Amino acid sequence: MNNLINILQYQFVERAIIAGLFLGIVCAVMGVFLVLRKMSLIGDGLAHISFGAIAIGIVFGFYPLVTAIPLVIIASLIIYALTRKHIIEGDAIIGILASLGLATGVILSSISTGFNIDIFSYLFGNILSITQQELLFVIIGSIIILSVIILFYQEFMAISFNPEQAKISGIPVTILDILFSIITALTVLMSIKLAGALLVSALIILPASSSLQLAKSFQNTMLFAVVFALISILIGIIISFIFNIPTGATIVTFNAIIFFVILIIKLLKTK
Repeated sequence: MNNLINILQYQFVERAIIAGLFLGIVCAVMGVFLVLRKMSLIGDGLAHISFGAIAIGIVFGFYPLVTAIPLVIIASLIIYALTRKHIIEGDAIIGILASLGLATGVILSSISTGFNIDIFSYLFGNILSITQQELLFVIIGSIIILSVIILFYQEFMAISFNPEQAKISGIPVTILDILFSIITALTVLMSIKLAGALLVSALIILPASSSLQLAKSFQNTMLFAVVFALISILIGIIISFIFNIPTGATIVTFNAIIFFVILIIKLLKTK
């Protein structure tokens, strides 16, 4: 217990935990909607695009998020537009833009000098190095995203389960889908520092997938997803600090453990 109290005395650990709590709630809630919409892969695609966009900002001397926010939102809207018009399959355009984003980041990091550590911290994640400015971005972004979800909760839920019925009911599906694409992009971008571009999608998918194995209602699914996400993040941050191992990977590992434990228990019960 004393060791835990000593850990919490470090300001960078406090910042990491605060950011992790906000991100855990946002990722869990967004993850439920994305899994139900069968859009889980978009998190992975936007994460790779975010890495390229952040690399552009770092290499050219801009604050990374200044360049990343508009570029990632544009990419998310392109994915939505092309998928909706059936010009190309959703998983194909996600794969194309994700590959381009990752390749851009790798090329820029290879030709730059002195920026590799900064760039690769976004690739692999390191929430323990989160700055005061990044923490502020996470808090403000999380409040905006959660406010949008609360405001349009019923509409998002209706679209997630049956978009055609939602359109017939008079819900502005197109406008809300565009808004959802924007907050999805922001969610992924905020989470890059926590889990890194390579693991962000797992942070979004795993809590939602675990909760769907247990919950009997949509509200309970949201609640379980948030609980699983927060437990994994808190344990992951503390364990990674104590043993000096990558934080993002540790968090994702605990998320995966929760998922497989629940899955095994469910399979045993069905037998």
